[in-house]
Parts: sequence; C-alpha cells; structure tokens
Amino acid sequence: MHQTTSIKHNIFNIIIVLYTLLPLLAHAALPQSSSVPGGIAIIQLGNTLTHKTKPQAWFNNQAVLVQAELKQWYAVIGLPLNTVPGPHKLNVKMGDKSRVVNFRVKNKKYPEQHITIEDKGKVELAPEDEARAVREIGTIKELKLHWRDEQNTDLGFILPAQGRLSGNFGLRRFFNGQPRSPHAGLDVAVGRGTPIMSSAPGTVLAVEDYFFNGKTIFVDHGNGLITMYCHLEQFDVQAGDTVSKGQQLGLSGMSGRATGPHLHWSVILNGAMVDPALFIAAKQLLQ
Repeated sequence: MHQTTSIKHNIFNIIIVLYTLLPLLAHAALPQSSSVPGGIAIIQLGNTLTHKTKPQAWFNNQAVLVQAELKQWYAVIGLPLNTVPGPHKLNVKMGDKSRVVNFRVKNKKYPEQHITIEDKGKVELAPEDEARAVREIGTIKELKLHWRDEQNTDLGFILPAQGRLSGNFGLRRFFNGQPRSPHAGLDVAVGRGTPIMSSAPGTVLAVEDYFFNGKTIFVDHGNGLITMYCHLEQFDVQAGDTVSKGQQLGLSGMSGRATGPHLHWSVILNGAMVDPALFIAAKQLLQ
C-alpha cells in the first residue's frame, strides 16, 4: 500500500513538472523569441481546437508566418533592424473576426565591426558599378518580399555549413572607415569549395551573381520565410528546383565583396532580415 502511494506521488510530481514546462515546450519547434530590432516576436493567437482554420496576421501591412504548435496558433514576426523600440501592433484575422494584438519591441545596441577592403573599387564604386549595385538591390528587395502559401513550414533549421561562426548578425559595419549597412546575416568561416546545404526544405527562388553578394542562392521555405546563401564559388541548383533539408546547394567561395572565403547566410522573415541564430539550436552553434 505504501509503495502504491509512493508511485502515485511520483507520477503526480512528474505531471506537475510537465505542466510547468508546457510554455517552454510550446516553443520547442519555433525559433527563439527575441523581440528586438533584427529579432523575432512570437505571439500566441489562440487554440487550434477552437479555431481550426489558420489565422492570418499582418505586421506593417506585410503578411507574417502563422504556425501551429502543441494545439496553439503562433504568429512568428520578423522585426527589421530599423524597427523603432516601443509599442507595436499586429493585425489578426481569425475566421470572420479581426482584432489588434499589441506587443513591445525592446532596444538592442549591436557592436561595431571595422573591415579593411583592399579592392577600393568595392567600397568607392565606379559609376557603372554603382548603377549595377542599385539595380541588384531593387531585385533583392523584391525577392525578400516574396510570399508563397505553405501548409506547414519547417522551422527546425540546420547550419548550412560546418565551420567557425566568424561574423555575427547586426554588426554596425565600417569599410575602410566608411559606415555601411549593418551585417544582416551570419558568417561561417569555411574554405573554398566547402559544400553548402539548404537549412530547410523549400524551393529555389533565385540563383544570381551580384556585385556585393557574389554568387547567391535564395531558397523559399514558404509563408514569407526565405534563406540566402552568398559569396559562393559554384551553383549546384537552379531556380525552381525543389530542395530538401541538408541538400547541397553549391560550394563556398569568396565571390562579390569578400575579404576571404566564407559563407554569408541570411534569414528573411516577412521581408525583414533577422538573426539566423534564432533558428538554430544552441548545440549546433557551439559545435
């Protein structure tokens, strides 16, 4: 009798612990929440049993990814690096009802990075190079806003290459002492010819050679989630290809504006460049 009571008591304690962990488990397959400029805000929208149809949500008039996880709907919002800290609004439509969800964005100050570029033509552009760069920036902006409906997006990313993380997201960069755009990606230090893998299943959106980014591949994972792989030496896929998680996209290099061979990897969410590390499990980042 005493043993039976003890077993029941232990089971009760386990249930209590699991109940306590439910809020954490609910985000197990979602990226890490970090409501700062360049981060991701994750907002619970409602129960999937009560609201069987996927809700729709918009941030700054841009559709955002909505994902079901452990019987809850979540909005996964990409916050641009130029987001002003303070109160913000998410417009939500669930069935025939609309509402506004308020949330806050906290301030974050990113460190500086000073880089010396020996090829001054990559910093002080000739007129024809500047015209090309401007055209390409417009093309990339359109790609970033691409949207393809997907029933369920795989948010469990893998690192696209094995190597030392050499350049963090958000660094305020200075090339030859001149201020430039923040570092909107994560750099992985790898030698030339290293296989570069797709972080998740998707469709190849574009394969291009750009002035700054060099040979670049965009992979569309659906619902406004896109990954970008830059400074490649070789392409192994073409636009329109369906790729699986871990499938080789190409080989690393130092094309475009690069001081050495490496992979620049970016994650785009509802048009915003966000910190790729938020999609990667801590154990991968520490390897």
